Amino acid sequence: MTEQITYRRSISDIGQVKILGTYIKTERLNQNKTQQALADAAGLDRTTIINLESGKSGTLLSFIQALRALDRLEILSIFESKTQISPLLLAEREFRYKTRKRARSPQRASKSTAQNSTQKQQHNRKSTW
Repeated sequence: MTEQITYRRSISDIGQVKILGTYIKTERLNQNKTQQALADAAGLDRTTIINLESGKSGTLLSFIQALRALDRLEILSIFESKTQISPLLLAEREFRYKTRKRARSPQRASKSTAQNSTQKQQHNRKSTW
C-alpha cells in the first residue's frame, strides 16, 4: 500500500491526467460505446473525448461530464468531506450535559411556592364591579 502511494506521488501531473484519460477510455470500451456515442451522451464534442482519453487536455467539468455519461460518478465520492465535531468541542458538550444544575435552597423554594399560590389566589378572585 505504501509503495502504491509513493508511486502515485512520483508520477507527474501530466502522467496523472493520462491515467484519468486511460480510465475514461477503459470504461467506454467496457461499455461498448464509441467516442461519438460518449460525446453525445456527455454533451461534449468528439475531439474533447479524444483529448481526454489521450491525456492531452481537458477540463475538470469535461471529465465529470464523461464520468456521468459512463455512469461512474461514484469514483468522485472519495472527495466528499464529512463534517466532524472536534474532540474538544465534543468533550465540552458532554461536560455541559453531565454537570448537575444547582438545587434551590429549601428557604427559597418555600418562598417562591408561597408567592405563586398568592398570585393564583389574586388572579382567581372575581371583580366587584
